[in-house]
Amino acid sequence: MPTMIYPFSLNACGLSRIPKRILFTEDKMKNGQSKTYRVALAQFAPAYLNKEATLAKALDILQKASHASAQLVAFGETWFPGYPAWLDVCPEAALWNHEPTKRVFARLRQNSVIVPGPEVQALAQAAGDLKLAVVIGINERVESGPGRGTLYNTLLTFTPEGRLGNTHRKLMPTYTERLIWGQGDGTGLNAVDAGGVRVGGLICWEHWMPLARMAMHNSGEHIHVAVWPTVHERHQLASRHYAFEGRCFVLAVGLLMPRSDLPEEFAGFADRAHAWIERGGSAIIAPDSHYVVEPVFEREELIIADLDLNEIDKESMTLDVTGHYARPDVFKFEVKG
Repeated sequence: MPTMIYPFSLNACGLSRIPKRILFTEDKMKNGQSKTYRVALAQFAPAYLNKEATLAKALDILQKASHASAQLVAFGETWFPGYPAWLDVCPEAALWNHEPTKRVFARLRQNSVIVPGPEVQALAQAAGDLKLAVVIGINERVESGPGRGTLYNTLLTFTPEGRLGNTHRKLMPTYTERLIWGQGDGTGLNAVDAGGVRVGGLICWEHWMPLARMAMHNSGEHIHVAVWPTVHERHQLASRHYAFEGRCFVLAVGLLMPRSDLPEEFAGFADRAHAWIERGGSAIIAPDSHYVVEPVFEREELIIADLDLNEIDKESMTLDVTGHYARPDVFKFEVKG
């Protein structure tokens, strides 16, 4: 029978004990065989469209995660400095030459992150100082040269040594997102060694791209970070399927965006009956697809749990899409950078 343990959860009210199921067994603990890794999901709203304040909030969250002995901290999709949810809730946002949309896009561009740049340097230094792996979604801006007028939906992974280990641009912006972001390429379809644990990630609807998933499975992930705006039911299904298919732990990280964060140009369009535009839904999923931590909605919280990495070895017996279920004699797979 699994032993129930109660790791800490840090929420807006401070440090409290709430029950989180983790995957230890009594025999493993007695025999000293458990390989545990503590993770934290940063379900907090950024300082929307404010680069300086968002960086300060991120650094504060990393300090809190370090004090809670986390080894990996994950933030949601384009957390820095916020997701353009107005594309979904403001019906005139996609009109041609729409002046309010252009003004908001300009602010988004001005507050987006250059890679490498001062914000990236600050995050890398914090990761190194605190000995944390950090996965964070950003709006990326190119400073000069080709693409300097285009933004990208990008996922950055920092190692506990303070190094930017991977930069992954979303391969295909989803639907209206194509008004905001350009297409990425395959160079970031990699997992990164983070203290002996391989950490990878995909962005939102990339989890419905079978070949993108296969590239990440081949990279040898132990922990996969799945970033979303809100991890609603279909996104939960995709995240749980990814864990089962990849035989890895999945950190499904959602955003929080209160209605008050909508740019003033679009504030009148929001449904005033709902306080949240993006509702979170962050969860932690085991390699057999069950929840380690069930979805958390509509509250700011640093969600912390310990993962028993032995579960990966156990579940690999029945399925390995990179090995005994791969059939390279039938299928050929290639990633072009």
